[in-house]
Amino acid sequence: MRVILAFLLTVNIIFANQKEMEVSDPLSGYNRVMTSINMAFYDYIMYPISYSYDYIMPDPIQGAISNFFDNLLYPMRLVNNLFQGKFEASWVETKRFFINTTIGFAGFSDAATLHFDIPKHSEDFGQTLAVWGVPSGAYIVWPIIGPSNLRDTVGLVADYFSDPLSYIEDDWTAFGVKAGRTINEDSLNPGAFSKEAKTNPDPYIFIRDSYIKKRNYEISK
Repeated sequence: MRVILAFLLTVNIIFANQKEMEVSDPLSGYNRVMTSINMAFYDYIMYPISYSYDYIMPDPIQGAISNFFDNLLYPMRLVNNLFQGKFEASWVETKRFFINTTIGFAGFSDAATLHFDIPKHSEDFGQTLAVWGVPSGAYIVWPIIGPSNLRDTVGLVADYFSDPLSYIEDDWTAFGVKAGRTINEDSLNPGAFSKEAKTNPDPYIFIRDSYIKKRNYEISK
């Protein structure tokens, strides 16, 4: 899935004792089916690829590749920080991009964090819409992409245009680079979230609630 991020697991642990949330899930029948399909895709296709990649690729190289792609997403972070009125964060992101692109060897090293302790301010258009007061809308699970909601789905479309990889002219090259980015990111901790989800009585509820907690946490920062 669009990286079933291990961060979902982290946030789920942080808010383990949180009171039951209000969830808009009118498409639960479809969502359950699509979650099962996505989990099968992950278990039988994505996980073997990520695990093999992790086995072959040295950890420092995986980290460097992750840093490189993360640095490329500077336009997304900059624009959405500006849209949310977070001007100081926008300036911090600009400093991070300059430092990582120069001292960090084109972004392969996160020098801004390692040497200057400058934090990252990750924002996307889904978060921007939330700050603007747009409600999340119904929870929905997309093929391959995974869990989302109507607001974040609109955000994904906008984020597409602030991702430099979207401007690679050759479609197959763009697909290959984006697939490589996803595989590398997943390989940093392959299978962790999927395994955790399966230990729960209802994996669907676990994934859904983890996603909602994650997004609420990101929006609240």
